Amino acid sequence: MVVLGIDIGGSGMKGALVNSLTGEMLTERFRIPTPESRKPQEMAEVVKKIVEHFNHKGPVGCGFPTIIRHGICKSKGNLHKSWVNVNVRELFSNATGLPVTVINDADAAGYATMNYGIGQGKEGLVVMITIGTGLGSGAFFNGELIPNFELGQIPYKKHKKIETWAAASAKENEGLSYKQWGKRFNIFLKYVELLISPDYIILGGGTSKNFDEYKDYITIETPVIPAELRNQAGIVGAAAAALHEAPRD
Repeated sequence: MVVLGIDIGGSGMKGALVNSLTGEMLTERFRIPTPESRKPQEMAEVVKKIVEHFNHKGPVGCGFPTIIRHGICKSKGNLHKSWVNVNVRELFSNATGLPVTVINDADAAGYATMNYGIGQGKEGLVVMITIGTGLGSGAFFNGELIPNFELGQIPYKKHKKIETWAAASAKENEGLSYKQWGKRFNIFLKYVELLISPDYIILGGGTSKNFDEYKDYITIETPVIPAELRNQAGIVGAAAAALHEAPRD
């Protein structure tokens, strides 16, 4: 089945048609900048434009950059405060006239990895950490999604959440070396290991491609492995979620 996967971010909204059986992207990504207002109606119009660009008539899956519960936004994240308690699934479905499934964007990246990437066949508790502006996380137990597993929200010392101290944005903003940042990221992983004892941790996001630069500073016992899909994961995973999550959402 061909599904339109859309990866919604604070700076850009990207979509592509995906073969839901293989996870292969069938088209080039089409990107539209996220409206400066970051408000619901304006962003729904962009989703509609992406659908129209591909002349798509089938199911749509969206990865959304904050907590989604049964299709409803429960936190504004980096978006406008008016998103809170909006039924995102309903909003996007009405805008496009198509069935739309909406899940957290880190969960979407996890879906891609677990269904088509290095996470295939891995049993037990598998956690996907996406390293970017924040630290997104998606958790899977025996291949089944545990939604909204936001480990980057753990408070740490004077910081409201540990992701402001240990995400890739902190490395960039503070000019940290990979050694300096890697030690911070390792502290975050120690908390993850202590709290939930995962069987595997899979790293995604742009910084995962530089894993060799900081892997020596990761000292936890849990196996930590980089993902393969990287920048495609959000789109591919959103498409996968349209099939896996639609009956329950």
